[in-house]
Amino acid sequence: MSSSVQLFRDQKYHELKGQCIQQRRLFEDPEFPASDESLFYQSAPPRKVEWKRPKDLCEDPRLFVNGISSHDLHQGTLGNCWFVAACSCLALRKTLWQQVIPDFNEQEWDPKTPEKYAGIFRFRFWCFGEWTEVVVDDLLPTMDGKLIYCHSNVENEFWSALLEKAYAKLAGSYEALDGGSAADAIVDFTGAVAESIDLVQGKYGEIISEQMKLFEDLLKVHKRGGLISCSITASSGSANEVETELGLVIGHAYSVTAIRKLRLGERLIFSFKAEKLFMIRLRNPWGKREWNGAWSDNSEEWKKVSNSERKSLGLTLENDGEFWMTFEDWCKNFTDVDICRIVNTSYFSIHKTWEKKMMRGAWAKNSEPLLNRSGGCFDNKETFLQNPQYIFDVKKTEDKVLVSLQQEDRRKYKKEGKGDSIPIGFEIFKVEDNRSYRLHKLTVQERVATSLYINTRTVFLKRILKQGRYILIPTTYHPGIVTKFILRLFTDVPSKLKELKADKPKMTCWSLLCGYPRRVTQIKIYSAEGLQKQDRSGGADPYVLIKCENQSLRSPVQHDTTSAIFDTQVIFYRKNINSPIIVQVWNSNVLCDQFLGQAVLAASPSDPRDRQPLQLRGRGSREAAEVPGHITVKVFSSDDLVEL
Repeated sequence: MSSSVQLFRDQKYHELKGQCIQQRRLFEDPEFPASDESLFYQSAPPRKVEWKRPKDLCEDPRLFVNGISSHDLHQGTLGNCWFVAACSCLALRKTLWQQVIPDFNEQEWDPKTPEKYAGIFRFRFWCFGEWTEVVVDDLLPTMDGKLIYCHSNVENEFWSALLEKAYAKLAGSYEALDGGSAADAIVDFTGAVAESIDLVQGKYGEIISEQMKLFEDLLKVHKRGGLISCSITASSGSANEVETELGLVIGHAYSVTAIRKLRLGERLIFSFKAEKLFMIRLRNPWGKREWNGAWSDNSEEWKKVSNSERKSLGLTLENDGEFWMTFEDWCKNFTDVDICRIVNTSYFSIHKTWEKKMMRGAWAKNSEPLLNRSGGCFDNKETFLQNPQYIFDVKKTEDKVLVSLQQEDRRKYKKEGKGDSIPIGFEIFKVEDNRSYRLHKLTVQERVATSLYINTRTVFLKRILKQGRYILIPTTYHPGIVTKFILRLFTDVPSKLKELKADKPKMTCWSLLCGYPRRVTQIKIYSAEGLQKQDRSGGADPYVLIKCENQSLRSPVQHDTTSAIFDTQVIFYRKNINSPIIVQVWNSNVLCDQFLGQAVLAASPSDPRDRQPLQLRGRGSREAAEVPGHITVKVFSSDDLVEL
């Protein structure tokens, strides 16, 4: 965890605690007072809420009783099962909850030295790319002497109620937590990368191969410390919090507490006849009401499982809200799953590690097109490229890329009636290998990936991309919307992600001496065909070399072919417009590469912009002798440096 922690409302825990102990008083938080304004932003309480300290609610208050567990939690009257599900997930991972509840031993009540207790606690959340410390007092909302929101099943345990208070303070009020997403809370607890999957749309209940892929993916995420929650969306017209025939609650977040391959029957020596089942264990935040289908706590199926296997699964048969089901039943009964990956960026790990880059950005409006940064999605053809643009490289032949785009948390705007997330998404284009200025027109670039456009806080995409340079364009769905975002990119090798800010080369003092570009030219080399055979097997190992003034760019080598697909793109800002562009084809050799032919292009703005074949010729002018083979190219030139 990064050592720099931001202080929410600039409140310093140790300083405040020290003052309270010195003055022999308990802390009362002026930034989140024990009043209705901290509870509600629009509705009024049904009855009078009394704020009480833990010592007024029980005899021996503690932060934790017998450690922390996913069974500690019960949902209160607030519609925040998603927060409780996220806490259940968090409780499963010691390294994660110790980040959220720092120095938990120092914060714990100590009955031996009551004078050191000041009624102040601190929690840390990952807010928009930074760890932020939130301080709260221990005054908790109650009715009839009982906590009305999140609470523990042990009367004198208070970690979950205090954590919820700190989270409500961050959101502006307790009511602002009504109806959120477990994935968002998990990201705020961990800095994880969130991905939401629609099980119905993806047909995971029907297509067995997709189901198996998802099981392996979730198993891997779970093993590597990730957190998973799931829910059943109410169909239009039906109510939330209603129980299905099989005991599952609609519109309700469940935390996934285990994923296992279960062996049925005993494994005999020399014989592996045991049948394997794919199983998943869930927990209902209410701490009761469970699935009553196959493999539910008291079902017949468990009789097929040996005692040792049951023990290793930790099977309990109480109505504690935790239950097993087969993965197939899970895919058929649940509609949505939120996966939070703890992406490993440590160099000292046995698991796969990722290179991470994070950028902060904003969609901002400006009437000047070159300065506007809020152009809307790809459908807005005129303004789409007026969004922020980020460039990155894929260095390997191909690489798996994870992208997470997160908009700022809008819950704090609920009081003003603007608390809903904005529909956001992003596009990825494969661009010229040497591009270093903003893209102004889509010509030869290849659109390789489009995320979902959805009004969730985070949009996630996983893709395998080929070697080359890419531009990633984050957008709001509608143009003209203003808000901040963070972009996170994970690759196998460093990607050099950076924002493109300049529209064209900068005019400097050197430009007066050495000249300033007068023309921009884009070239895409699609293929080379009919090349001279270079080896005994009748093949060649060609690559193209594109030269312009004193720059040259080389494509990757295509092996063992006389008809090579290159799909190589380049862009040149040209000072001397009379100097032609030369595209050469070479054969790669261990000792010395062989020249196979070239095409010389004037590349002027009036030249045709269609895809065209060009005959290869020997060295020299455009009229040099023809040699076997031709290349297929597309060329765009303009004397307006911000056209392409």
